[in-house]
Amino acid sequence: MKHPLAPLFDDHDTVQADIDSRPADTTDHAAEVRRTVDTYHPRRLTLSVTEVITETATTKTFRLRHPDGADLPPFLAGQYVGVFADGTNRPYALSSSPASLDHWDLTVRRVPGGRISNHLIDTLRPGDTLTTTGPMGTFHHNPLFHGEDVVFLAGGSGVVPAMSMIRDIVEHGLDRRFHLIYGSRTDDDIIFRDELDSLAPDQHPHVRIDHVVAEPGSGWTGHTGFLSSSLIKTLAGPLNARTVYVCGPQALYPYALQQLLDLGHPRRRIRFEANGAPADPTRQTHWPADAPPDGEVSVTVAGHTFRTRRCRPLLDALEDEGIRPEAACRSGECSLCRVRLLKGTVHTAEEAKLRLSDTRFGYTHSCVAYPITDVELDA
Repeated sequence: MKHPLAPLFDDHDTVQADIDSRPADTTDHAAEVRRTVDTYHPRRLTLSVTEVITETATTKTFRLRHPDGADLPPFLAGQYVGVFADGTNRPYALSSSPASLDHWDLTVRRVPGGRISNHLIDTLRPGDTLTTTGPMGTFHHNPLFHGEDVVFLAGGSGVVPAMSMIRDIVEHGLDRRFHLIYGSRTDDDIIFRDELDSLAPDQHPHVRIDHVVAEPGSGWTGHTGFLSSSLIKTLAGPLNARTVYVCGPQALYPYALQQLLDLGHPRRRIRFEANGAPADPTRQTHWPADAPPDGEVSVTVAGHTFRTRRCRPLLDALEDEGIRPEAACRSGECSLCRVRLLKGTVHTAEEAKLRLSDTRFGYTHSCVAYPITDVELDA
């Protein structure tokens, strides 16, 4: 009995002739893929500062455009870009709406003693250029997991990603309920106050804004104090299954977490934006008691040895020596700054989102790793 596929084999010459008649594919697929990736996820961009907007006495917004007028890469509301300046980089959230890609807005608040925030606010002018990464970060709305009814607790400059989310809702007409509870130290330092107050309930019924001021002036008539559990309950009502976003200074995070847990809100429904290395890593329970934070240790990398304090993140110490690993979030999340520890011991902060393979093969995230003993790195 003849095999049912025999006609295909018998007609081999015809099939081969058909293949030979087709034009050769000379497309450089690798280059094509690289161009597509670079369009949406560029490693570096050099952008023009076209406008500097004073938001408050401590905060400015820098409007950035592509020098040739092209659209900038798309992003999700809540994401950030890395900004390179003064020999280092810092992540700053985009405050503009994803609906307008002819520009990005970076809103920067002055941090006392902050290296980059003060540099940008004091020196950046229209006509200057700024080098950034492409957009990145996971602090954005995911309707599948977060639902369409969210609460955002913001403190100080933590309102920046919230502003992008609100503008996204308004400009795209999204059917999403968004309640911003925004805490500020004083009422004259509320970022985006005029725009937030202009969101009339009758025009934007799904967006609600509540300001809370810790040190109000004599003319303030709104809510005062801190973002306590009782105030959250008063303003937001029962949280039920709503997702709660939290963004602001580091001191806000443990405080807000405790307030939400006191309300019985499940931890899985609370999302924190990664916002820098810990202010004091020695307060974490696994910091060795016999390791004075100001004590110095040696760091060796690529045959170069230098001294640094235990309480200084490895990434900062490396940059001081002109060694600059790729870095973005500087909060232990993105893993771009990971280095391999060949010898010695480091304190890896609780903020580090290590992979299982990192622990197995000796990698750490240098932005939130602190040398406890003399260390040698393979970086």
